[in-house]
Amino acid sequence: MSATATVTHSGQQEDLELATIPAVVAREAGERDPYSLRNRIVEDDVIDNLRKRKAGGKKIANFYEGQNERINRMLKPLSAHTADAEQSAADNALKVKIAINVSFAMNICLAIIQLYAAVSSLSLAMFATCIDAVDPFANLILWVAHRKADKADENKWPVRGSRFETSDGNIVYGSIMGGVNVILIVQAIQEFVTHKGSDLKTFHLASIIAVAVAFGVKFALFLYCMAIRKSSSQVQVLWEDHRNDLLANGFGILTASAGAKLAWWIDPMGATIIAICIIAVWTHTVYEQFTYLAGITAPTDFINLVTYKSMTFSPSILSVDTVRAYHSGPNYFVEVDLVLDPHMPLWQAHDIAQDLQDQIEKLGNVDRCFVHVDHEISHAPEHRKRE
Repeated sequence: MSATATVTHSGQQEDLELATIPAVVAREAGERDPYSLRNRIVEDDVIDNLRKRKAGGKKIANFYEGQNERINRMLKPLSAHTADAEQSAADNALKVKIAINVSFAMNICLAIIQLYAAVSSLSLAMFATCIDAVDPFANLILWVAHRKADKADENKWPVRGSRFETSDGNIVYGSIMGGVNVILIVQAIQEFVTHKGSDLKTFHLASIIAVAVAFGVKFALFLYCMAIRKSSSQVQVLWEDHRNDLLANGFGILTASAGAKLAWWIDPMGATIIAICIIAVWTHTVYEQFTYLAGITAPTDFINLVTYKSMTFSPSILSVDTVRAYHSGPNYFVEVDLVLDPHMPLWQAHDIAQDLQDQIEKLGNVDRCFVHVDHEISHAPEHRKRE
C-alpha cells in the first residue's frame, strides 16, 4: 500500500514513517543513469592506446582512468557505498587494533634499547634517535583516545568521539615530539659552543647494533601500518612516526659513526639535522589536524558524489540548491539543501529528506548529515551571519 493511501479525509492516518514512498528512488537502483554518465566511460583498450603515445599520452590515460573511477563511484547505489564502508571498517578493525597495540609494545622495548645506546655512547645523534623513540607515552595517548572515541556517550558527546582522535591524540602527539626535539637542538648548540679541541668521540659498537635492531623493527612496523593507514587516523599517525624513526635511526647511525671516526662535529650536526627534520614533519602533521578541527572542506570527489546522489535520489527533487561537506575532526559533516514542490505534503517532504539524510550518514567518514528542504532557490544564503 502506498503512503498516500494511508491518509484519510477524517484526518486519521497510519504511521507514515513506516510506509513506503513512491517518490523515493529505490536504494538499489544502481542502474539509473538520468544524465547518461555511463556513456562517458572510456574503454580500457582506448586508454591503453593513449598510454602508448609519446607526447602526453600517459597523462591523458591517467585522466580518463580517474574519470572512469569517478563515474563508476557515482553510479554505484548508496547502499553499496554503505556496505563497502561497513565491510572495510569490519575488515580493518582487528588490523587497526594490532597496529596500535604492537606499536605501543615495541616502542616500549625499543625505547629501552635506544636509551641504552644513547647513554653508553654519549652521542647526541644517538640521543636524537632515543628521543624520537621514547614515545610510549604518546602511543598511550593515542590508545586512550581510541578507546574514548569507541565508548563515547552519545548523550554527552552528540557528535560521538571521532574528534578525540584528532584533538586528544594526534595534536598532542605531534606537540610532544616537536617539544623534545627543540630541547635536543639546544643541547647540540651547547656542544658546538663549549667543545674544545678536535678529539673524536669513542666508537661504541654495541650502541650502533642496538639502533640497527631498532631500525629493523621499525621498518617492519612501517610496512604494516602503511598498508592500512587509510583506515584510521591513529594508524596514519603511527605510520608517520615509524617513517620518522626510520629516517632518524638511519641518519643517526651514520652521523654517530662518522663522529667517532672522522670529525667530532658530525655527531652534533647530525643530531641537529634529525631534530629539525622531525620538527618540520610534525609541524605539518599538527597543522593538518588543526585544519580538520577548523572545518576545512571535504575532497571535491566526495562533494561531487553527494551532489549527484542528492540530484538523483528522488524524481520529486526539483533541484539541489547547495551541497556542503567539511571536516569535523577526521570525519565529515554534510549539508544538503533541496528544492521540492511547494504543494508537496509536509509528511512526504520530510520523509524524502529523512531518507536521504539516513543514507548519506551511512557513508564512510560521515559523522552527521543535515538535509534542508525549500520550495524555491531565489532566497538569501542561510546559516550565514550578516555583516
